[in-house]
Amino acid sequence: MSESNDIDEGFYSRQLYVLGHEAMRRMGTANVLIAGMRGLGVEIAKNVILSGVKSVTVQDEGLAEWMDFSSQFFLLASHLGQNRAMSSLSQLSALNPHVHVSAHTGPLKETLLQQFQVVVLTDSSLDDQKRFGTFCHSNGIKLIVADTKGLCGQLFCDFGEDFEVLDTDGETPASAMIDHITKADPGVVTCIEQRHGFVDGSTVSLSEVCGMTKLNSYGPVDIKVLGPDSFSICDTSSFSEYEKGGVATEVKNTKILKFKPLDEALVDPELLVMTDYGKMTKHQTLHLAFQALHGFVKRVGRLPKPRSQLDAELLVAMVTELNKVSQLDQLDEGVVQSLSFTACGDLAPVNAFIGGLAAQEVLKACTGKFTPLQQWLYFDALECLPEDGGEGEQLTESTCSPRGSRYDGQTAVFGSGFQERLGEQKYFLVGAGAIGCELLKNFALIGLGAGEGGHITVTDMDSIERSNLNRQFLFRSQDIGRQKSEVAAQAVRVMNPNMNITAHQNRLDPDSEQVYGHTFFMGLDGVAAALDNVEARVYLDGRCVQHQRPMLEGGTLGSKGHTLVVVPHLTESYGPAKTGSQNAIPLCTLKNFPHRIEHTLQWARDQFEGLYKQAAEHVNLYFRDAAGFLERTLGRGEAEALEVLGCVWGGVGGQRPQGWEDCVGWARRQWETLYNNDIAQLLHCFPSDQLTSSGLPFWSGAKRCPHPLTFDPNNTTHMDYVVAAANLYGQIYGIVGTRDCSAIRSILERVHIPAFTPKSSVKIHLTDKEMEEERESGNLDTGRLEELQKKLSSPPVNSAVLQMHPIDFEKDDDSNFHMDYIVAASNLRAENYDIPTADRHKSKLIAGRIIPAIATTTAAVAGLMCVELYKLVQSHRKISSYRSGYINLAVQYCVLSEPLGPQRFIEAIQLQLGCAVLG
Repeated sequence: MSESNDIDEGFYSRQLYVLGHEAMRRMGTANVLIAGMRGLGVEIAKNVILSGVKSVTVQDEGLAEWMDFSSQFFLLASHLGQNRAMSSLSQLSALNPHVHVSAHTGPLKETLLQQFQVVVLTDSSLDDQKRFGTFCHSNGIKLIVADTKGLCGQLFCDFGEDFEVLDTDGETPASAMIDHITKADPGVVTCIEQRHGFVDGSTVSLSEVCGMTKLNSYGPVDIKVLGPDSFSICDTSSFSEYEKGGVATEVKNTKILKFKPLDEALVDPELLVMTDYGKMTKHQTLHLAFQALHGFVKRVGRLPKPRSQLDAELLVAMVTELNKVSQLDQLDEGVVQSLSFTACGDLAPVNAFIGGLAAQEVLKACTGKFTPLQQWLYFDALECLPEDGGEGEQLTESTCSPRGSRYDGQTAVFGSGFQERLGEQKYFLVGAGAIGCELLKNFALIGLGAGEGGHITVTDMDSIERSNLNRQFLFRSQDIGRQKSEVAAQAVRVMNPNMNITAHQNRLDPDSEQVYGHTFFMGLDGVAAALDNVEARVYLDGRCVQHQRPMLEGGTLGSKGHTLVVVPHLTESYGPAKTGSQNAIPLCTLKNFPHRIEHTLQWARDQFEGLYKQAAEHVNLYFRDAAGFLERTLGRGEAEALEVLGCVWGGVGGQRPQGWEDCVGWARRQWETLYNNDIAQLLHCFPSDQLTSSGLPFWSGAKRCPHPLTFDPNNTTHMDYVVAAANLYGQIYGIVGTRDCSAIRSILERVHIPAFTPKSSVKIHLTDKEMEEERESGNLDTGRLEELQKKLSSPPVNSAVLQMHPIDFEKDDDSNFHMDYIVAASNLRAENYDIPTADRHKSKLIAGRIIPAIATTTAAVAGLMCVELYKLVQSHRKISSYRSGYINLAVQYCVLSEPLGPQRFIEAIQLQLGCAVLG
């Protein structure tokens, strides 16, 4: 459990970085009702349960039938004829041990709804939506209506008259270091950074300002942006003159939103949120068409039959009648006809997308975190239907009629011939993590590779960890330690016993090309990338381009997600990796001039790698081949050789610890060197009142003047560093340590700390360029280098006994001292430089380079990827049929747009003409 003893941080690890502790606590008190357990309902329930509300009740009076199996992933053949809610209960309950899940098989009534803070209606009639919408609105119950019909989806939210949004977007408050503040009305603030990150109307607080100190206690102030590095604030004309320093930090304000009840919102076109700006008319038409569809069912007693022209004509007439009131400028009758032709369909990818969005709205309703949908959203993927003149059978009532198959919900949209084609596909899925699990679920439901000759190959080299369980829904606690690809493959075979799937544990890189070579790629119909790093995506994209195979690619970062479809000769590829050097922290900043907690955390990571991994690896390489190691090391240049050989001598010479007391002594001396001596030396070279050649203070702007620390055994952070550093040092030498602080304090009383006197001969580099020039100048202690060469020329005879144990950094094991060291090391350095410290949670995010993740975004992204898969399988050749997607569920921002075309190159052929001279 967490430090606050109420949130299971091990289970919710990655989600906590999206929602935060306070939102998670509020969510833990919420009771949610989800009505309807067909494909969309179970998708929403899955995501909400994984997210960690207090309880979820699933309601459904209906019995499972074959039509449900195309998208309801928790139904088995043995459930046919049984209640859908009860059939799904055990699987839903197993998703999250912290959430109580129950089933209700009776009808929806107001007395039932009163027990919940949030109600979700799926697969419901318009009459019920209006009736329960009015009830919920007047009783303070948040209502979400979600519906999908074939390739179209609908989402509606009503969170009441006064819904408070505590954090509109979840972004970290922007901050900027101040370079100057004018004494004027209004005062103008100029920042050190080229882009301060604020927008007009932002509210900021000012701190650490020297001279114009009144601003430090002035409180939040509204700003007006004047430029990328400047903004105006309040009247500063009566304040003291600005001297130096200062930080401007964004203050996030709450927001009150008002919602209309469903019956009023139905007739308000201003409440329609666009997802595809090229489809504005379509979605305005869909708003009427979904209403007409309810009227059709009420009149005829069923949905329109697939491909029935008569039913389509009736639905068009009903929409036209509704438009006499709405008076849309344009009514897209083609959209109404397509909706009628496909409304019987029930597609897993569409449910995954709408279900991800709807579940995120549930979390917003429970927590006030993020901006909710106001109030209608429509989605359609009608471009998935066969292109004019495209391949495949002609879709008719006959080809789209049900066959008593698990794919009936899909056949109703695409026909039986397309289903056979799906089954014959050979696809390669790289990654079985969060997106990989969602893709495999969708593959199983749509029957990708599940027919004769079809096959799915999935590879993932990782094993399952507890932190995966919160969003990688194919895994359970009993699977921890097992290979992701194997468990995922087994899980989807249960969903669809016809799945032909092989699990590999290979990393995709040049070393695996003997497995995934030319023959392998040429045997594929396509590739899906569910990877968590750019380098692997670029490599896979290159392999697909080389072999002219289509690729589906998607990724998430918290509430944000993107999708990309790469079609050979039609769309652009993922492309080469963009250089990240512009985001790298300069070495001189890390070494001497940190000014953000990110700098001290990266410094702490570098310390960890150098002290506990690289030094031990160098020693082991030396023991393995001393002569060869020395030759290779000296060949890298004298500067690097001096550093590496010094580390090696420390591990084999007189500095090698003989027991636990030596480890504690080493840790204490490290503390003194890093947090006192090094800082004293820096201040000796650049005193606090140092001026630049221009007469300006040296310690100003991004250069924060540090101060040395004095060790205090009663200071928790000081002791945290010593305990962690000593234990880690012991581990690389095979020495067992302890967490007993009393015993360690006793040892510390006997540790001798040498006196330190700063040296005037030490040069401290102000820039990375200076540092590099120093290394290249050869101005080094060559005598020391020769001494180390001589000492290491003959390795010890007992080298096997002296082998060391390098440590690989692992952020998720709270017992291994890794994060203990990082947090303490970083926060002590932050204290040196008066930088606000970071708690363990934030430190783990930054130092562990954790990618925040949540099940809702993952589900939505995987859904969009599989929508594009439908087009690839049909060999769509119009670029206008495809969509790239970008979503941010925190602010319900969904943009689907036509992808860019491929880069085109003109090959220049130089003709060399020889001239013969006749004489």
